[in-house]
Amino acid sequence: MVSVVSCGLVSSDVLLRGAGGGGGGGEEGQKEEERWRLVTGSADGQVRVWNVAEPRRLAQDSESMELVTTGENPNSPNNDTNTPSSTADDDEVCHYMGSLIPPPNVSTSNDKVGSVHFHPNGRHVGVCRVNSKAIDLYYVRSTAESFKKRQRRLRRRREKEGKAAAAGGGKVVDDTTSKKSKKRGILDDASSDEDENEKGGDTTTPLDAVEKSILENASLSPDTIKAGDEFEYRGTIRATHKIRGFAFAPSTHKGVIQVVCALATNALEVHSLSKSKTDDDDDEDKKKNKEAIVSFQTEKQSTLDMYGHPTGIRSIALSSDDALACTVSKNMAKVWNVVNRSCIRSLTLTSSSSGSKKSAAVSYYGLCAAFLPGNTHFIVGTREGHILIIDIASGDIIYTEKDAHDGAVWALDLRRPTAEQETMSLVTGSADKSVKFWDIERQDEDEGHPGHPMVVHARTLQMTDDVVAVRYSNASDPTKRLVFVSTLDSTVKVFFDDTLRFFLSLYGHKLPALAVDASDDDTILASGGADKTIKIWGLDFGDTHRTLHGHSDSITDIRFVRRTHNFFSSSKDGTVRYWDGDRFDQILLLNGHTAEVNCLGMSHTGGFVLSGGMDRQIRVWERTKDIVFLQEERERELEQIFDKVDGGKGGESTSALLRRRDDDGEEDNDGEEQPHSEAAVKRSLLSVSSGDRIMEAIETADQEIKDIATFNRSQEDKLEKDRKQRMPNPLLLGFEPPQYILWILRSVKSAELEQSLMVLPFGHMERLIHYLIILLRSGRGVEICSKVAVFLIKTHQSQIVVNHSLSTPLRELQRLVKIRLAEARDTVGFNLAALRAVAKVDNDRKSAYFDPTAGADKKDVWAGLGLGSDVAAALQKRGNKKR
Repeated sequence: MVSVVSCGLVSSDVLLRGAGGGGGGGEEGQKEEERWRLVTGSADGQVRVWNVAEPRRLAQDSESMELVTTGENPNSPNNDTNTPSSTADDDEVCHYMGSLIPPPNVSTSNDKVGSVHFHPNGRHVGVCRVNSKAIDLYYVRSTAESFKKRQRRLRRRREKEGKAAAAGGGKVVDDTTSKKSKKRGILDDASSDEDENEKGGDTTTPLDAVEKSILENASLSPDTIKAGDEFEYRGTIRATHKIRGFAFAPSTHKGVIQVVCALATNALEVHSLSKSKTDDDDDEDKKKNKEAIVSFQTEKQSTLDMYGHPTGIRSIALSSDDALACTVSKNMAKVWNVVNRSCIRSLTLTSSSSGSKKSAAVSYYGLCAAFLPGNTHFIVGTREGHILIIDIASGDIIYTEKDAHDGAVWALDLRRPTAEQETMSLVTGSADKSVKFWDIERQDEDEGHPGHPMVVHARTLQMTDDVVAVRYSNASDPTKRLVFVSTLDSTVKVFFDDTLRFFLSLYGHKLPALAVDASDDDTILASGGADKTIKIWGLDFGDTHRTLHGHSDSITDIRFVRRTHNFFSSSKDGTVRYWDGDRFDQILLLNGHTAEVNCLGMSHTGGFVLSGGMDRQIRVWERTKDIVFLQEERERELEQIFDKVDGGKGGESTSALLRRRDDDGEEDNDGEEQPHSEAAVKRSLLSVSSGDRIMEAIETADQEIKDIATFNRSQEDKLEKDRKQRMPNPLLLGFEPPQYILWILRSVKSAELEQSLMVLPFGHMERLIHYLIILLRSGRGVEICSKVAVFLIKTHQSQIVVNHSLSTPLRELQRLVKIRLAEARDTVGFNLAALRAVAKVDNDRKSAYFDPTAGADKKDVWAGLGLGSDVAAALQKRGNKKR
């Protein structure tokens, strides 16, 4: 299967048709056309070249039409276009030309081809293989050069055949018998071996990519122009690390080809290919020898490797002033300026940096890091169990505590000095089932770096399982400071820092807790585990306040925001989430990483947070003044989930659908007016849940009607005194089945009603129309029943037309809707007229003069309004009593 395909216009020169195949012929009277070559690479390691041209059948048909228009006979034997018979090759667009084979003196790999690229000028092509450090460059010969190369190849072939015939007494001898004893020189072409292998060879042994290419090239017609005739090997660019991709750079000097390589170490290298300096173009001997081979050399011009980590980021640490950030990955540590996002120092975690030149360099795998007070040094814990202290100014490892642990140092944390405790302390947790406490002191003059910090072992806390995470609490009082230790047995144990006395054991995680952190006031503790949950604990009694669900993979880190109970969490699902620790709600979902997020770095002011992951990215998330509405954020997240589900099924989002319809409408409709709105086609969680509620209500009402009928039939044969009272279904909340359907419809939001009705299947729609008829007969819910009926008929119009069983119910529904809507219209009109009369009387009273003598004989204008109602009767009786 072809894995890589590259196609381009090989050169700006014209290609002579006779030079492409057949008997060769002369150069006179031949048509000119562009050369198109398709270069493909596959998993078998071969790089094949194809000629992309117009099918022969179409070309023959076009030439025949030209002969007919000129009055000539296309079937005449004098015409070249006359072919004996049409074959399957006449319809082919791509014709195989052979494979690209490097010279025998060049060591190449047989791995699958990773990428193939043409130079913008079409004169060069590069081939890079997977997990390789080399790029093979080929030069594309011009048309004349390709023709001459083919003539030389045919001439050498005829000479070899003549020599073989003369040696064999006029019989052609198989060259494969003498091929083993003959060695090919550096100046011999690969095509000569192709000719030697035309008759095949011993195929019992496995063939590599080069041998397969030679056999395939030998199977082609010798008279056609092969890939070796047009493509010439120029050189191989070798990078310092594995190449992930490459591209040709614009040429700044004539005769120099520049290639930019993207390496697996996240670095860029620029290589050039030019003529060798030993080859002097003014040499008279080389001018006389036209076939002299010109050698080429490759040279690395520049390297850009300062920015970015070559591997996934394991830890992030921020300085006390939030100005610097330290990131640690495999064998690499970098110091960044947070303000301008620039890399200040790039350090390799090797033992050679510490000054021991005699011993061999040993690389360390960094797992965790933290800044020391003063922000001039940072400390790193390694997988080998060492503790390193690095000076930022010099970039050297000024102290190494070798074998600090017998296993990997998974976590470390610093205890800041206070007024009562001026010394700094470091705690480390390791896979050797121990938690060690270290004092940070200054090195003496007899040490290697006097004045620089070092660690001295003070205490050890032995655990029963491997330590996964360790953290200090934020209390300033030494007697109240706690140490949180998460172990591999899925528990979080809490100890007092001063005495290492056991305080609490927090159970609840199904898998180990990979991250723990406490709030500033030490009232709650948050822990995130490999079971995809976050648990919030109370540090008073060790009770679980709440378990938060949201991440779809293991939680890797948790950081509280200073002076709040809000915290950030990172996960292997590639997301960072912001939580409210008091209300137990998710505030924000931060997407951006393309791989696992391993670590977080929280600023001391809470203004920003850093995140790093296996995608080798360090993202800065800054706090803004925008107001966040939790309901909108939740709806946005649900919409993204539905978009993923719809996208996986080949669906299209609503915005993209409407945009595409607008574009199609502009092209297809000439001046026709398009509707500005349409029915909602996008699902949401509310619409789906509301639709499910309506379906459940219909099914419950149907079951209740069946139960009532069954119960009535069972009571018909019994005497009246023996009949029992049936207990209604409590799920109907005391309503009758039609009234329960009406209550469910009214409980759905008006904005979600139509989307919820679209979820209903056709069978439930029929039952809903039955209940709407019952409700309209009783005059209940006229407005919502009419709205639902009209929408259902519009939505299921095509199915209703086909299904004749709904003709009678629809006629009854039409009659009831007309009657009830007319009654509602009359009621609304009567009420509007009454309100206008009341408003008129009120205005007359306000504009009339006050007459104190006319109050006794004044007639009550409200006496005749509303007579016959209970309220009017009560008011009239109350007025009579006052009189």
